[in-house]
Amino acid sequence: MVAKLLGLAFLYLTTSPFTFTAHGISVYPVPTAAVEINQNWEVVYRDANVYGVVGKAVILECGATVPDMYIWSFTKPGTEAIRAVVYNLGKGPVVQKLAETLGQLTIISNSAAVNIDKVPLAAHGLFTCQAFYDINQEPKVYYYYVHLIVRVPVTNPYLLMSDASPVEGSSMWMRCNLENGTEPIQYVWQHETRVGNVTVFARGSGNQINVTDINRNHTGWYRCVASNAVNSETSSRLWLDTIYGPDVPRIDVTPYSITERGYSALERETVSLMCQAQSNPASQYVWFYNNSQVYAGPQYTITKVLRMHTGDYACLAQNTYLNTRSKKTISLTVYYPPDGSPSCSVEPALNHTSLRLLCSWPGGFPSPSLHWTGDLIQAGRGQANAGQRTNPQTGSDILLAPESLSPVSSSFTCVGSHPALSRQTQCSTQTYLPPAEPVCFAYVTNTRQYLMLSCSWDGGAPKALVWWEGPAGQSQGGQENSNILVLRYGTARSGNPYTCYAKHPLLLQAKSCSLTLEAPVLLTQRSVVSVYEGSDVQLTCSQRSNYLPANEITWFNNQGVDVRDTSKYLLLRTSAWANLTVKEADEVQDSGEYRCSTSNAVGGAEINITLVVKKHPMPPNVTLVRVTYSSPKRSEVALEWQVESDADGGWTGFFLEHQWVSERPKKKEGSNGSLVQMEERAASQDWYRSVIQDPGVRSYTVRGLTPTVTYRFRVTPTNYRTVGHPSATKTPAEPRSNMYPAVIGAAIGGMLFAALLTVLLLVFIIRNRHDHPRLHDMLFGLQHSQSRENINFPEDEMVRGSEGGTEDIGGLSSSGPTISIPRASSPLSATPSPSSTPSQAPPPGDDNEPVSVTITVKSTG
Repeated sequence: MVAKLLGLAFLYLTTSPFTFTAHGISVYPVPTAAVEINQNWEVVYRDANVYGVVGKAVILECGATVPDMYIWSFTKPGTEAIRAVVYNLGKGPVVQKLAETLGQLTIISNSAAVNIDKVPLAAHGLFTCQAFYDINQEPKVYYYYVHLIVRVPVTNPYLLMSDASPVEGSSMWMRCNLENGTEPIQYVWQHETRVGNVTVFARGSGNQINVTDINRNHTGWYRCVASNAVNSETSSRLWLDTIYGPDVPRIDVTPYSITERGYSALERETVSLMCQAQSNPASQYVWFYNNSQVYAGPQYTITKVLRMHTGDYACLAQNTYLNTRSKKTISLTVYYPPDGSPSCSVEPALNHTSLRLLCSWPGGFPSPSLHWTGDLIQAGRGQANAGQRTNPQTGSDILLAPESLSPVSSSFTCVGSHPALSRQTQCSTQTYLPPAEPVCFAYVTNTRQYLMLSCSWDGGAPKALVWWEGPAGQSQGGQENSNILVLRYGTARSGNPYTCYAKHPLLLQAKSCSLTLEAPVLLTQRSVVSVYEGSDVQLTCSQRSNYLPANEITWFNNQGVDVRDTSKYLLLRTSAWANLTVKEADEVQDSGEYRCSTSNAVGGAEINITLVVKKHPMPPNVTLVRVTYSSPKRSEVALEWQVESDADGGWTGFFLEHQWVSERPKKKEGSNGSLVQMEERAASQDWYRSVIQDPGVRSYTVRGLTPTVTYRFRVTPTNYRTVGHPSATKTPAEPRSNMYPAVIGAAIGGMLFAALLTVLLLVFIIRNRHDHPRLHDMLFGLQHSQSRENINFPEDEMVRGSEGGTEDIGGLSSSGPTISIPRASSPLSATPSPSSTPSQAPPPGDDNEPVSVTITVKSTG
């Protein structure tokens, strides 16, 4: 039975035909005939598909239970041969050599299943398992057809592009290639942007896609994903760089300020111009200012923009790869304020019956905005403006009626604003009346050709309108602030008024002042002036009215000569008066008639003034009542005097004078040592003067006299320049108290005391001559020696000479001259001349009379 079954099995392997059709790597087994089995046997067929993957393990099942025998065979696709791979005839599995080509084939224990590790592609085909059951009884045969379909995973794909840098608007293709993989295969193309966003660009069963009309949005990373029933693989990224541009540039201006004309900037601020144009590769930028290249780069910055930077700025973007370019132009306007601040003014209008306010602020761009503030009333409306009037021009004016303003003053403010200024600026103006009244006066030209009538009303804002109206058509049209009517000299109408009118916009009625031309009238304070000789006297002369000035006032002296400034005369004058000062008036020279004269365009006038110059009265006589030495030294003399008539007065001071009378003879030592008496010097003829400027003084002490000189003194009264009669001269008397006896007695006592001491000293030396031999011999070496001392008289001493200086005599006033008392230099000095003023005096003499004493001492051993 077993043999029969085995034979049948092998017969089947050799006679059972199968047809396989292969398409690619897919195999589809198709059985072509059934197995014929005897009627006594039963054959059961099982058909299954098993999928395996190359390189992986797969298990081929052979029934649910373990057969008694089995045979595994393999039929390669495209062939009909059935080859045994492994069998088990009850003695264990036996693997055939063919199994080595089908992978690592093993039999799973306790079963008939085949395990194939690392399935190769060659294992793709039909595996047939012939299983025999119940061999010893009624055998059963099963045929298990296992179709092993081996699939190949897709390999890692790689992407190809026909043009990796296409120009925008062109076409290109992308292909996803792979080396192996079991079909069917699906392809997916993915697109990744610059920012990392991934999207599906395309999908399909084909490995190539065509892209038409490339644009910049296609730029990015591309990858393809290949997928089959086994696996899915993704290719590496490939960059698609679309070349395009440049687009029309976009210009950003910072700070951003746009106007109707374009962009605007404020002067001196920083302005940045940024140019951006879409382009690949990136654009190159060039900036132009008014068609002149100024910068290369995307951002052009002007650190301090000025008004001269106003103009057109163009940005040129260039794509150097495509050699294409684009351009955009903007207009930049630089705003700058006007210089300074607004200028305000007020001016008359409508023939000085109204006011016009003017506000001007020229320059700047755009034009500044100006407006007036305050309670303004526009002419012709008659009601107050609600607040202000604006005018966006460089000037602003408003017409105002005088009845709407204060009659004294009104103030207005013009406010100016400009976009280039952070704050408003303003100016103010004021309208007010002149502070005083109109003033009229007349004057004549230097050449006396014209008479000028001047009228002015100074001050005020605006200036007043002034005009003249006179007789016989002598008028002058209106002028501001002042007006002059010019008349030829001598043509003025005497006694007729000339009226000046002044009109101001703040007043409804005009003001006026008038001049009536008349001949000049001279006035003087005194027609007769009397002064004492030596004084300065002032003569005055003035005009009664100065509305029509005369010619310069001229003075004539008492000789009829025109007076000029000299050492004798001093002139002080104005257009209305002239004063003549006569200096140090003299009775003979300056007494007489003085005359002042003047004239104007209408007539002339003169006035006489009499000057009487008087001498001062003679002062009263003075008598010396006492002249004595004030000390035994005979260097000071005290004087006293009296005035004969104190009641009459008339004196201002005194002259104290002294003169040398004689000088006692002196003795001097001769060549042989003897005293020689000098001759007596003759009396001096000069008087030495001391000035006393106090009329109340009645005593005075003269100091610095020479003791050996005898003087005489006199007093003379003075009255300004008048000198009175000198008093009788007197010689000073000796003082009443005599100190000579006391001095002589003191001298004798001193000498006696000295003699006693000398005698005691000599006695001591004589007694002790052996102890002091040299002292004894020195004193008594000569037996008949004598010691004598001669003391000369004061006349033998030289009195200090030229080294004596001038000594001021006290009691003089500081206002008068000070005359010094002279001092004699020596008895032999020359006598000063009477015309000279002595400045030296002899020094005071010694008041002790010198005494000659001879002392003789004899000694006996």
